[in-house]
Amino acid sequence: MSWFEIATNDFDRALKFYETIFAEPLQVLDLGELKLGIFPNGSNVGGAICYQSNWYKPSAEGTIIYLNADPDLQKVQERIVPAGGSIIQPKKFIAPGRGYMCLFLDSEGNRLALHSNA
Repeated sequence: MSWFEIATNDFDRALKFYETIFAEPLQVLDLGELKLGIFPNGSNVGGAICYQSNWYKPSAEGTIIYLNADPDLQKVQERIVPAGGSIIQPKKFIAPGRGYMCLFLDSEGNRLALHSNA
């Protein structure tokens, strides 16, 4: 099992962003100072958007998390800008057998990526 956490400054804005681009609800876990929006987990990788003012600071630098955009990255990418994000690198072919990717900034200013086989 693997886990990732995406930093947020505005939990409600980030929750709306990710629910919009993936067209699925995230499970909200409110622990007072710590809030999590847990992504649906259909594999061995789990993760959440996280808010806690002292621990999480959104960034456009550093580690890049690739989120699964199967079956078609293009459909997810098209929802990024209307949801409050921006595209850094539009959908592009990686290599034979490696699928497609795009880089984007989310509503909080985090640099992330999408990946799909189509």
